[in-house]
Amino acid sequence: MRRMTWVTMLVVGAALLFAVGAAQAGEALKVGFVYVSPIGDAGWTFQHDLGRKAMEQALGNKVATKYVENVPEGADAERIIRELASSGHKLILTTSFGYMNPTIKVAPQFPNVAFMHATGYKSAKNVGIYNARFYEGRYLAGIVAGKMTKKNVAGYVGAFPIPEVLQGINAFMRGMKSVNPAAEMKVVWVNSWFDPGKEREAAVTLIAQGADVVTHHTDSTAVVQAAEEKGVWAVGYHSDMSKYGPKAHLTAATHLWGDIYTKAAQDVLAGKWKPMNVWGGIKDKMVKLAPINAAVPAEVKDQVAKVEKEIVAGKFHPFAGPVKDNEGKERVAAGKTMSDDEMQKMDFYVDGVQGKLPKP
Repeated sequence: MRRMTWVTMLVVGAALLFAVGAAQAGEALKVGFVYVSPIGDAGWTFQHDLGRKAMEQALGNKVATKYVENVPEGADAERIIRELASSGHKLILTTSFGYMNPTIKVAPQFPNVAFMHATGYKSAKNVGIYNARFYEGRYLAGIVAGKMTKKNVAGYVGAFPIPEVLQGINAFMRGMKSVNPAAEMKVVWVNSWFDPGKEREAAVTLIAQGADVVTHHTDSTAVVQAAEEKGVWAVGYHSDMSKYGPKAHLTAATHLWGDIYTKAAQDVLAGKWKPMNVWGGIKDKMVKLAPINAAVPAEVKDQVAKVEKEIVAGKFHPFAGPVKDNEGKERVAAGKTMSDDEMQKMDFYVDGVQGKLPKP
């Protein structure tokens, strides 16, 4: 899946260079984006669209972008990706895990098009992959949640039980437990990236089960809105969602894609794009914690800032051992740190998360 930081950028596969005719002719580079949900004004797709706009602002008339939103994963995605490639788009960004196989299927038919896929693990001669280390922001947000909960129960609305989502659940839990050993977490799976109705229902269920802090790995603002209505705390995801829960919103782990999109377009324009494997975190300015609610004590904010600096300096890792799963099995020994490959295969709940993990 993802192995190197945004700074180091490991080349996977052949060192293939793309000489894009449009760039050589002085024409604008056509860049296509495929989005899994509506853009809206917060959430996963919203952040990717901010990245698109940042690229446009940085490169001006050197690029011409097109996006297709709310594209289901599967056959529809394959059709849209092929249409973008067929219509002259020389850089195509497919921004959801379920677009991985469609991207890999279409790419060989367009060897002179650069494809980049978000959050997956399959690459090809003209397909690079990229992701953010969401779990770093999740751990920091967990510290805030662990200090603010009164009932010692957090609720987590999950999309699909895949490693990317489990990293977030487990990092959040470990962040909570680092400051509140009594903390525990309940998880409800909605089996969708974007379904505001299901997300809200899941949040309400978790609150009814005793959670006084709720968070989510889904795309809408429904969980934060439910928390605001029910008078409990919330931690947003993808975007700063504080305007949807001015009282409830503690903070959020947000994602920034503008730099990576700008660099990809610049490389295609220069004829030096290569299929890379990028996994960047806080240090690489791809993950950032949203402003922390004024209700959070200053000493908690200071503690978050301290851990954040340690993460950036490489002195702390959210999955540094000992790490035990919720059945007591040791997953990472003391003195060891979970590797990127191990995180990319994560298939368990850590200590403190209640219940059994469903099969993806």
